[in-house]
Amino acid sequence: MKYLSNKKGFLGVDNKSNRKEKVVVIPFGLEKTVSYGSGTNKGPAEIIKASHQVELFDEDLNKEPYKLIGIKTLNPFPIKKNIIDALKQIENINKILIEKKKFPLILGGEHSLTPGAIRPFVKKFRKICLLHFDAHADLRNSYNGNKFSHASAIRRCLDLPNVSLVSFGIRNISSSEISFLNKNKKRINIFWAKDKLRWNLDKFKKIIRNKKVYLTFDVDGFDSSLMPATGTPEPGGLFWDETIRIIKIAAQFSHIVGADINELAPIKGFDSYNFLAAKLAYKIISYSFEFKKNLHRK
Repeated sequence: MKYLSNKKGFLGVDNKSNRKEKVVVIPFGLEKTVSYGSGTNKGPAEIIKASHQVELFDEDLNKEPYKLIGIKTLNPFPIKKNIIDALKQIENINKILIEKKKFPLILGGEHSLTPGAIRPFVKKFRKICLLHFDAHADLRNSYNGNKFSHASAIRRCLDLPNVSLVSFGIRNISSSEISFLNKNKKRINIFWAKDKLRWNLDKFKKIIRNKKVYLTFDVDGFDSSLMPATGTPEPGGLFWDETIRIIKIAAQFSHIVGADINELAPIKGFDSYNFLAAKLAYKIISYSFEFKKNLHRK
């Protein structure tokens, strides 16, 4: 695997920073099944570019987390044209990285990448909890005739019997997905966007406590006023502070083992949306390592 130089990679830190990497950022601009707005293939490059403007000091943690973690970015590479081949491609990359005890952070790309990304974790650990931020449930068995559509991403993850699901921010779901949800309530917990003023985060803590967690973040989980740069924006969504609080709780009470951020479709001239995704990525990395529960630090 070839890495970008520190200056060109995520955060754009000085090339003299030579700490052995614990985190590997993977640019994976998969765009095969988008069904409304397009442009997710440009997401990774714009997130990395915007990350060079992210302040490295974290005011909450009172440190520069990257100095203690070590972060490298994979050199961009061609993505397989066939969706099944592309999912196998990202599966193999994550497999290599977790064998080397690295924390993979994938920058998508559309959400259909997640079923491939999670497979090596499912094979390595007896059980995986998928922590899912999204406007959409993504529980359709297929969409537009495609079982690997971005609208079916979480359903494909749940094809694996040892995967459970906690979703935040859901506010768009079909009747067929409701039927699937009702049949799988023991595996699925949804914190609906409409109920966010009444969310029981103590319940969330109990659900994830000491579990291995893979975090997948579709940026349309954010409210559309905060994040319009996505293919299917939805009003009534998450805002920054409540999102970061949930991620921090997850890092404190579970073992976050990997993550992806997906569905950013950059809008030319509006860099703030790319910056939001970049800062989110840095927060996920920082919290995952701060609370000393990540398996790859043991």
